[in-house]
Amino acid sequence: MKTHIKVLEKVRLKKPIFIQGLPGIGNVGRVAAGYLVSELKMKKFAELYSQHFLPLVLLHDDAVASPLRCEFYYCRGKSRDIVVLTGDSQSVTSEGHYEISGAILDFIEGLGVKEVITMGGFAEGKEVSVPRVIGAVTDKSVIKKYGKMSIDFGREHQIGTIVGASGLVLGLSGMKGMEGLCLMGETVGLPVMTDPKAADAVLHILVKILNLKLDLSKLEKIVMEMEEKISRTDEVHKKMMAEMGKQKEENVRYIG
Repeated sequence: MKTHIKVLEKVRLKKPIFIQGLPGIGNVGRVAAGYLVSELKMKKFAELYSQHFLPLVLLHDDAVASPLRCEFYYCRGKSRDIVVLTGDSQSVTSEGHYEISGAILDFIEGLGVKEVITMGGFAEGKEVSVPRVIGAVTDKSVIKKYGKMSIDFGREHQIGTIVGASGLVLGLSGMKGMEGLCLMGETVGLPVMTDPKAADAVLHILVKILNLKLDLSKLEKIVMEMEEKISRTDEVHKKMMAEMGKQKEENVRYIG
């Protein structure tokens, strides 16, 4: 089975912006994306499957098995629509990261997406009491656009590389002429220790960018509800990080 996207509903979107949050360090991106999907009551319209996910299925309480997948959601907005991608896992191979990222970008390009925001965690290696949000962009003009927001674009944190979907989708989106921004919440750096505070920091920036009015006080409750599903894929994340760690270089400080 090659990487493919199963469309559940054909949608026509108005000036859509794409938001991506997948499992990774602190599960920051996944939690932030999951909160958006829940609070905005977004509707799933497509699913992504790939042979580059781990060869296993998730067993639910009713004994039904489901393969690992990522899911696309959408909701309507006043000035523009929002598309969110979240899911069970990232690729466990370098080749897979490129293939999956390419499939994602081809798909959203067909939806008319011109702006991409990816989310993840920035590994500090120590506990962070008040997480900052670290930013990376496809072009310096994007820094100017968001310069008044509380995003650290390398002033205090020098980012050597961004490993994983958060970085690759960001970088490749620029090659397609899309405007890209990556938001990374500071976290201790453990891949399967969910960090709601880091996700909260990222969400506060994101809701300003999207001009949304969301009650972020319910984030902790949403995290607790997500923990059951997250725990089912803990082993997936551990193996993924171990595999990615084999390719890690000295200047790699962040795994998406």
